[in-house]
Amino acid sequence: MPSPLSADRSAPQPPERDAVDALIDRTRRLRGDVDAVRRDTVRVDEDDPRARWHRALCELAVHHLDDLGTHLGQLREGLPEEPERHAREEAAADDEPRGSLIGRVGSAEWNLLTDEVSWSDELFRIFGRAPEGGGLSLDDLPSTLLPEDQPLLTALVTDCLVDGKPIDGEFRIRHTDGRVRTLHMMGEPVLDTDGRTASMWAVLRDVSALRRSQQVVHRTHESLRREQHIARAEHRVAVELKEAVLPPWQSSLRLPDQGPGTLDIAAHYLPSETSALVGGGWYDAMELPDGRTLLTVGDLTGHGIQATSAMAVVMGAVRGMAVAGTEPGALLGHLNQLLETSVQPALGSAVCCRFDPATRTLDWAQAGHPAPLLFRDGTGRPLPLPDGVLLGAASGVSYEQDEARLLPGDVLVLHTDGLARDDTSGRGGARPGTEALLGLAPRFAEARSAQECVRAVVEEFGAAERLDDACVLIARIGA
Repeated sequence: MPSPLSADRSAPQPPERDAVDALIDRTRRLRGDVDAVRRDTVRVDEDDPRARWHRALCELAVHHLDDLGTHLGQLREGLPEEPERHAREEAAADDEPRGSLIGRVGSAEWNLLTDEVSWSDELFRIFGRAPEGGGLSLDDLPSTLLPEDQPLLTALVTDCLVDGKPIDGEFRIRHTDGRVRTLHMMGEPVLDTDGRTASMWAVLRDVSALRRSQQVVHRTHESLRREQHIARAEHRVAVELKEAVLPPWQSSLRLPDQGPGTLDIAAHYLPSETSALVGGGWYDAMELPDGRTLLTVGDLTGHGIQATSAMAVVMGAVRGMAVAGTEPGALLGHLNQLLETSVQPALGSAVCCRFDPATRTLDWAQAGHPAPLLFRDGTGRPLPLPDGVLLGAASGVSYEQDEARLLPGDVLVLHTDGLARDDTSGRGGARPGTEALLGLAPRFAEARSAQECVRAVVEEFGAAERLDDACVLIARIGA
């Protein structure tokens, strides 16, 4: 570090002007590119912690490049030759807004032989002191620091004067305007001809704005990390809750256990393409006290813990009403009222079926949900759709109930939307997922169990990219 008292050191040669101009041009181009990225981040969601972190980093990078451009410009111009012009520039710098992160730079020298203190005009401004009062001595300088930073400065100065170590550290001062400012100090001892320390020379830089911007980046980064940790924890809880609530069938379920009309049942849950969006889809089957069987599939809006917890409540309500003997249409009416009056209202779709093995009759109703698909003799078709609006969408609505007669060997498929990525309607108003399921009719005809039918569905849709998760339940009617 050059010193005004080091007369024996050769004066540094200024860099070539063309080289500095090239650096300035490159800095300006880079600054424009970073600023374009920063403008893009302004348009993102303010509540997104990742976006806030990106924006803070861009702001910091732009300010750094502004500072670099300013210093390169000063390097190109060289030292001001006119004292009056120098004074005007310093006065203008004092009035300009704090857009620069580097801030002001001042210098000082403390002569150990004469106790003379020499401060630059800019250093007086940094400390908020009048030049008439003179610069602070090394003994008085720590008094301007915050108490917790005073030992650091004392140690830095002692190491410099006693051991000849260079100074490189930061400390905080309380300015005369009451604000706390952070200063970065770099200095070194100046030796006399005998090699003894004659004085100490230092450059002090106001880096308050720089540290504030870095703190913003740090806070937004920590906020992002917390949000990611919370999201991972919530996802884990949502997955565990869903796994705990959905029936843990590892193979086909037979209801009832014996007798004519026994249903061979299997089901599967297919996650979304990201696996992070755990939704409120469900499937369920259970034997009722009167010997009939409940089959149900549904989906609630939303994702995460809220959706899966609401799904658990809905499944419990469906089971309770079905055990009490409530008809499918009336059951959906009560379920609609439950969702409408819950603390956390939600919309949902569902299909609810009740199968009588003695008569092979299927009573069913739906609420804004795809109709069950009936496969018979190698072909498939949707059952005629009774009237029914989405759950939670309207008050006091009733749900029409329909009846279908099933035959031995029939395959009944209940599913939610979301099997395929594209939700647009296909031929005849059918969704692509429904069309693909109907295309599996030959495989269903050859299958010997509901589990084999589910395996065909998984092979067809398992690798597909889905915006949402999906459920499928398959029941095969026995002889």
